Amino acid sequence: MRPNFLLILLLLPLVCLTACNDTCRETRTYRQYTPVTFTAEQIRNGVKQDAPRALVNPGKIYTKDGYLLINEIKEGIHLIDNRDPTNPRPVAFIHIPGNGDMAIRNNILYVDSYMDLVALDISSLTDIKEVNRVQNVFPNGQFDGGWWSFNQSTSLLSDQRARYVTETVETNCEDGMVTRQNSCPNCMFLDFANRSSSAAPAPNTNGVGGSMARFTLYDNYLYTVGQQDMQLFDIRTPAEPRQGERINLGWGIETVFPYKDKLFIGSTTGMMIYDNTNPAKPVRMSVFQHARVCDPVVVHDNIAYVTLRSGTNCGGNLNQLDVVDIKDLYNPKLLKSYPMQNPHGLGVDFPNLFICEGQSGLKSLDARNALDVKQLEHMSGMNAYDVIPMGTSAGSKHLLMIGKDGLYQYDYTNPQQLRLLSKIAVNRPF
Repeated sequence: MRPNFLLILLLLPLVCLTACNDTCRETRTYRQYTPVTFTAEQIRNGVKQDAPRALVNPGKIYTKDGYLLINEIKEGIHLIDNRDPTNPRPVAFIHIPGNGDMAIRNNILYVDSYMDLVALDISSLTDIKEVNRVQNVFPNGQFDGGWWSFNQSTSLLSDQRARYVTETVETNCEDGMVTRQNSCPNCMFLDFANRSSSAAPAPNTNGVGGSMARFTLYDNYLYTVGQQDMQLFDIRTPAEPRQGERINLGWGIETVFPYKDKLFIGSTTGMMIYDNTNPAKPVRMSVFQHARVCDPVVVHDNIAYVTLRSGTNCGGNLNQLDVVDIKDLYNPKLLKSYPMQNPHGLGVDFPNLFICEGQSGLKSLDARNALDVKQLEHMSGMNAYDVIPMGTSAGSKHLLMIGKDGLYQYDYTNPQQLRLLSKIAVNRPF
């Protein structure tokens, strides 16, 4: 009997250890990356017009003359007749491999297609066609957290295809995120729970982009920003863009916003201000520095509004709105910071300020007093990425807002109670 008793004593700690090691079931969605390679020929032969299709993974937004363009990340552009915001009508889908940004001068649409800048004639919406291409001007980039790069010597482009995976697994309740991340070290996890003729030529007309844009227009130039530089293109003849100056900006460049004859550039470490008096050669004036975070910017008069957000790609842990005094462009000064949840894009039609809070929705604010910016309305139930407010001299107040779950359009005549005009829903597989 005694040996059996000793055996029980020896096994008891193991039983306790097993019993105390609780497990939980967790459902998670994450991005899984797979390497993929394309030839330059595949990419350059991929631009074509097609019938309208559903939104799946929308990115930047752009508008001109009552038409709306929505980027389908890395695949192309949805073209929508938006002259009646209560009834937007899809017109076409333009397949553009590796597309993330856009800008329009007159009837020429400029887009990135991985390593190339492409000029498209959109004067006939039933016959959109490529009219020019500047090759090998963008060496690398990032989509959905995955990097791509082009090798000119081999004419091969290396990319990472993002696949969204949803699974339910058993995890150690005490390990939490550590166990989750270790189970797939090459995956990026998304926490959905917390979560831009013979007659005399007409004046040049440009479209309008959001605060997350990497393309912008001023005078006779198109400005494009990459991860570390700004590439200029001479568009005095819009259908014939010519590569111009390339300006090194330092690492972590994210967005570019034009205001009068200045360029405001958002980076992961600060807001840069460039004098654009000579549009062919912008000159740095100053840098407003902040902690490492994502950083789009918009401007009105002597005030710059900068949203700072934490995230996997940006680093840092700040989530706030910075209001910056730029009366002295050589010495920008922080006036006040306002706590936010996870701010993304923003737009200003003074005194109205709109901030996208990602999974936390959209905020409408009164910004007439920089030291006392007041929240007027917080709309939840949507995932907000970027906005374009379009107030007109006629008094109409029309807001475009894009997010992971679709395009929303609002009337903000009463900024304390935005009125939904229409929504184009997203058909996401995840």
